[in-house]
Amino acid sequence: MYKQIIRPTLFSLLKADPEVSHETSLKLLSWLEQNQNQFPANVILKTISNQLVVDDPRLSQTLWGINFPNPLGLAAGFDKNGVAASIWDNFGFGYAELGTVTEKPQTGNPKPRLFRLLEDEGILNRMGFNNRGSATLATALEKQAMRGEKGVWGINLGKSKVTPLEEAAKDYLNSFLRLREIGDYFVVNVSSPNTPGLRSLQDSSQLGLILDAIQENNDHQKPILVKIAPDLSWEAIDEVIVIAQKYQLAGIIATNTTISREGLKTQLINGNTITEEAGGVSGKPLRDRATEVIRYIYQQTKGQLPIIGVGGIFTTEEAWEKIIAGASLIQVYTGWIYEGLSLTSNILHGLIQKLDQEGLTNISQAVGSQTVVSH
Repeated sequence: MYKQIIRPTLFSLLKADPEVSHETSLKLLSWLEQNQNQFPANVILKTISNQLVVDDPRLSQTLWGINFPNPLGLAAGFDKNGVAASIWDNFGFGYAELGTVTEKPQTGNPKPRLFRLLEDEGILNRMGFNNRGSATLATALEKQAMRGEKGVWGINLGKSKVTPLEEAAKDYLNSFLRLREIGDYFVVNVSSPNTPGLRSLQDSSQLGLILDAIQENNDHQKPILVKIAPDLSWEAIDEVIVIAQKYQLAGIIATNTTISREGLKTQLINGNTITEEAGGVSGKPLRDRATEVIRYIYQQTKGQLPIIGVGGIFTTEEAWEKIIAGASLIQVYTGWIYEGLSLTSNILHGLIQKLDQEGLTNISQAVGSQTVVSH
């Protein structure tokens, strides 16, 4: 129904603004979260859960001391302010990554800043880390942890736009300090193309300062990951791996959105050519490069550094491809927008079938199974 009726109506017939659609969805989700123990929200959530949750021990795994009921998570960017944090498991997700959140509240870049690339099954965004700030997120999550059953929460940390690059470490640290009690794992996001200069923080010396500050204050040994861009050279990825090992990072998220416009069918958006429009592209155009990066990191680290794979996952095949390339966990965002709510259950049922076909008893056995590692 979603793909045949709802999506064409929203995307083409009504030409609904993508950001307005997103905000409307979040308002509904926020209402469901706040009223989850009362009628009719409890009935709605129960119905959704019955349709979408796939509970099978073969999909569960423990990473960093955290039990993930299944490997499929909601990627950062959808629920920046954590308004639906406690109910994401009802939609079939094994975990949700909240944020990107910055130390200071910020409105983000001027609108319009979110565009559908329908011919490419992609999205171009230049949101600019619009969020209510880490103090507000901390308060919201503490309330939700008391109200609902807390699932697994990752928190994606970014730099406030007004903070000079030389003070980036302090900015990331302040957000971490506010949220370290409530988050299960944390992601240092230095790879969004939509905050001026942010990607320069992927440079080893700059990244080292941020990770130093966080790890020195990581009393509870929370898993810290770094999220990298798909546009990095292999040499730059090697440098990130060295840093990850030096600072005992828990893993790497591969990848963020791409600034490449190569091979796009969509040529015009917002009245301009696609090459004139700033922002990062997600969805199908990112799929193959993200998988290449996952495979490379898995090879270089001999499978010793867990990877969260994200980029262009719309089907079970695409999810499986990232897992056998080396991703222990995977995430979706754009695929969920294009495929609808049933994406989670479709992928998870499909992964169980894959395990049966391969004679495997747990999803962890598939991780990196088709990536050659030279010892």
